[in-house]
Amino acid sequence: MSVAFTREEDVEAAAAFVPDRPVSSHPNNVTPAGLAALDEALARARAAHQAAQADGGVQGDRSAMALATRDLRYYASRRASAQLIEPPTQSDVVAFGGTVTFDRDDGRRQTFRIVGEDEADAARGSVSHVSPLARALLGKRVGDEAFVAGGEVLVIAVGR
Repeated sequence: MSVAFTREEDVEAAAAFVPDRPVSSHPNNVTPAGLAALDEALARARAAHQAAQADGGVQGDRSAMALATRDLRYYASRRASAQLIEPPTQSDVVAFGGTVTFDRDDGRRQTFRIVGEDEADAARGSVSHVSPLARALLGKRVGDEAFVAGGEVLVIAVGR
């Protein structure tokens, strides 16, 4: 069918459909920094939503309104379910909010901080508490071994 025969409303409706961001079924544990980041993201989402409404909302740019509404729903949900976990007070056990350094079988040494899902960024040295790596290392101490990604790792340091 030629584009000339499509209805303008169909194009607008397609632009307004934005699938929801997936919300994890895991507990939404957050560090104090993660909670602050959620608050900031929620504030940005509210501002974007208000801006989309002020610009005409549904009558104006429907995709901008749909994106703003989706993000507002997501961050409001994540903020409402956030469970603040204070940093560990002891540094001899791998815990949520703490760091762990380990050696891999191939000789690589890696250090990660275990954080909430929304704040995890492996490139910046943080992994989610529900990741296979974190699950294998939580509760371990210096000298303990864990099985990760088909190989063993040796915990060499634990920190806060």
